[in-house]
This record gives sequence, C-alpha cells and structure tokens, in this order.
Amino acid sequence: MIADKRTVETRGSILDNAANLNPLFLERMRSKYQGTRLGRQELNGDILDDNPDALWKRKDIDDNRVTSIPQLVYVVVGVDPAVTSKEGSDDTGIIVTGKGGNGHGYVLGDYTVHDTPKKWAEAAITAYHKHEANTVVGEVNQGGDLVEMNIRAVDTSIPFESVHASRGKAIRAEPISALYEQGRIHHFGTFLELEDQMVEWIPGLGKSPDRVDALTLSLSMLDLNNDNYNYSVNDYEEVDYSYNSKPRPGEIWDDDFF
Repeated sequence: MIADKRTVETRGSILDNAANLNPLFLERMRSKYQGTRLGRQELNGDILDDNPDALWKRKDIDDNRVTSIPQLVYVVVGVDPAVTSKEGSDDTGIIVTGKGGNGHGYVLGDYTVHDTPKKWAEAAITAYHKHEANTVVGEVNQGGDLVEMNIRAVDTSIPFESVHASRGKAIRAEPISALYEQGRIHHFGTFLELEDQMVEWIPGLGKSPDRVDALTLSLSMLDLNNDNYNYSVNDYEEVDYSYNSKPRPGEIWDDDFF
C-alpha cells in the first residue's frame, strides 16, 4: 500500500499525542521500546518492513491466516510469567493454541496481561475455560513453579504441566518457525502485538518477548511434528476425529517435543 503512488502518507510519533495519553502509559512504552527497532514503529511512527534476521516472516503468517478452524483434538494454554507487575516489567504472555485433526496448529487467542500474579492466573484460567483447553503449561526455570502455584490458588481443578528448558528459547522457537514456513500453523484472526513481536525478535539479541515465549511453549506441547493422527477427508467438517496421542506425564522436558 505504501508503494502505491496514490497513497497519501502522514506520520506522527506517540509524543505528538502525549497530552491525551496517560503519563504512566507513556513511561511504560518508553521503558519497553526506547532504543529498539520496534520502538521506531511504536514510538516514532516509522513504517518498518520485516526484520530480515527474525525467525518469522509476516507473509508466512498472513498467507496462512484462517477465518474458520477444524475440530480440535488438543488445546493448550501457554503461560510465560512476568516476575513482577511493575510499570517497566514484562507482560505475562498467555497464548492459546490447538491442534486440528489435520495435524496443523492453530493460534486461537492472545490473553497477555500486565497485572499481578493473581490477575494473570485468573486470565489464564478464563482462557482455559473459554477454549475448553486440555491443559495449562508453564516453564519451570522461568517461573513455572510460580505459574502452577498461582493457578492452583485460583482453581485447583486446572490441569497443569511444567516444562524444563534444558535448551535455549531460540532453539525451541526454530522448529516452530519452520512449521510457519511450511504453512502448518494458522492464526485464527489477527493478533497484532504477538505478530509484531514475532517478526521483530532476533534470537540472541536481548530477551525473547513474552508473547513469543508463550506461543512457542504452547505450540511445542501440541507435538505438531508427530504424524500419528487420523482425520476425516474434509478438515472443516464437524466430525469426530480420532487422535493417537502419546501419554503426557505431569512434567515434560522440551527435548521431547521434537
């Protein structure tokens, strides 16, 4: 659209509208994005193309976006917890994904919040019930024990599985990005903040983003590289899929995902 000569482009920074914005919001945006490539877009209003060094490409996301989904055989709520809820701290990433009978993955919702442990636990549980999920997953050495404790404090009946990150988060994200390239993961709708993080994050440069961590954690639990499933001829028929899933113990190491 920008390349179209008929397009009239008008730019402005977030500071141009500072008088109408909450000062706490402005401070948080500065602390989170100042000095970063994404900050040029979020703060300065620059229009950026995909980062060539990022794991994901926006075209791969857009080309495989869907407006309907098949019957799902397994649904996971991934939680990447923030250590604190201060203004400058990270958000708590909460991403829901599901596996269809066609073996493809579907991103169903982004419920990421910037709030207290009790509030983000409630948000995760609300997402669990809304999507009729099978489990909630959190990472042990990134607050995994904290995730389970907070979830149980709100609702003891929620199934929870913990993951030990024996490998780096970038390594866990790489096979997920490959599935996007293969057209095997679909976004059910548009998730602007998640997708911006995906196409901006460069592994090895700074901390991996909260939403991306929750996304890769959730999708990894779906075991999308395991072709041991059966499905009907029409992926979008309302049929009863049979699914031969491997047993899932209470604790899973992420080396087992792929």
